Amino acid sequence: MITTLFSPASLLRIVLLAGAGLLPLVAQAADTTPDAIPLWMNGAPGSEARRSEPEKVDRGPGKCNVSNVHNPSITPYLPKPGTATGTAIVIAPGGGHRVLCLGHEGDALAEWFAEQGIAAFVLRYRLAREEGSNYTVDDHAMADNRRALRLVRSHAEDWQIRPDRIGILGFSAGGELAALAAMNSDSGDPAATDVIDRVSSRPDFQVLIYPGSSSRFTVSAGMPPAFIALGAKDRPDISLGMAQLYLKYQEAQVPCELHIYSNAGHGFGFRPGTTTAAGDWPQRLVEWLRDSQLLGS
Repeated sequence: MITTLFSPASLLRIVLLAGAGLLPLVAQAADTTPDAIPLWMNGAPGSEARRSEPEKVDRGPGKCNVSNVHNPSITPYLPKPGTATGTAIVIAPGGGHRVLCLGHEGDALAEWFAEQGIAAFVLRYRLAREEGSNYTVDDHAMADNRRALRLVRSHAEDWQIRPDRIGILGFSAGGELAALAAMNSDSGDPAATDVIDRVSSRPDFQVLIYPGSSSRFTVSAGMPPAFIALGAKDRPDISLGMAQLYLKYQEAQVPCELHIYSNAGHGFGFRPGTTTAAGDWPQRLVEWLRDSQLLGS
């Protein structure tokens, strides 16, 4: 089955990935359930001693909240053979930096993207505000965020991705991370021992879905284009903050599209089968990507 997904050159790279400990990539090719891929082979910097601790998962109807993340990872959802557009999105779920809301802000959306030919990678990042946590947003969650972008870009050929079409999407707290990634990135360290650290952490586009901490956001010319969606009934710091951010993007001549849904509040996420205007925002995003020449030929 692997040969139906990868070219001979890519198969050789899979062997190398397996030897490097990235076996989940092969596991995904063998069945339909994607497995998480650790961002670092030997554990995340500062968390090596806790890398084997199991995550805590709280499941319920339409809910999958994950906490106790000490071995950050991405879960790949790849398009079926022959349907890949070359575009990829790293998804950072929200949850107030206390949990990761993977139900309506993670896996379901990633599956939908894959059906549209967009490779999606759900990020499990370390949580700075979980009870007892010693992590911080800037030193740990953002390190995971940037590492995820580098990891996807470093294996672009394996996953049929264009390295100049890799974006970051975040909800709420994850939207904060997405915005910070677009604000502050680097082109990689060509002398790094770790080959993943040699590639850029810059997202080619940013998708901010009711992001938190907008007071931290700055805008400068040359930043990645942005797509923003939120509800008018959200907290004032989010609804007003995003309107102000849009004007800053316009002033800096950074392409930006803003959707404010009058009947939505915070946390609408993505729920398959919804009939609300806010619930249909992923389709608006796909249209924006196409209009922005970030999707299609």
